Amino acid sequence: MESSLASAFLDFSARKLEQYAARIEDCLRRLSEDQIWQRGSENQNAVGNLVLHLCGNLRQWIGHGAAGMPDVRDRDGEFAARGGLSREELASRLREVVTLVTGILRGLPHERLLETTVLQDYQVTVLEAIYHAVEHFSMHTGQIIYATKAMTGEDLGYYRHLSNRKLQGDPTP
Repeated sequence: MESSLASAFLDFSARKLEQYAARIEDCLRRLSEDQIWQRGSENQNAVGNLVLHLCGNLRQWIGHGAAGMPDVRDRDGEFAARGGLSREELASRLREVVTLVTGILRGLPHERLLETTVLQDYQVTVLEAIYHAVEHFSMHTGQIIYATKAMTGEDLGYYRHLSNRKLQGDPTP
């Protein structure tokens, strides 16, 4: 894979994970401890479960899949949790794993992107594993943002700058 393309992919992936993690941490700050673990029904996940799930997924798909770390994931436990971790503990776990995997991404030898690995019985390239992990992180970040908006009634303001451009007559989409 061309080095500049590989560098761009890995850097963008790391920056997106950092951006999404910052938004999740912001959501955690806006929610009460009860709201973090609130479920609409037994078929829904609490924000706390989604944070645990994202940590497990990143460790597995990037830590194990891209860097060869041991696969110690307890996926069922991520969804079974009904509390027990505070806002600060969840944010700390998220920061820790995002720091770990963004470091992996930024230091990954480019030739590794086309190597194959097996994750959850899927044979994928390391590039596919990274793409999956970032896409998966994005999807659940959106769920956490939606849940936060629903529970707080707040505009979280992540795209407020785009509205301001329209108000100022800026035609840029």
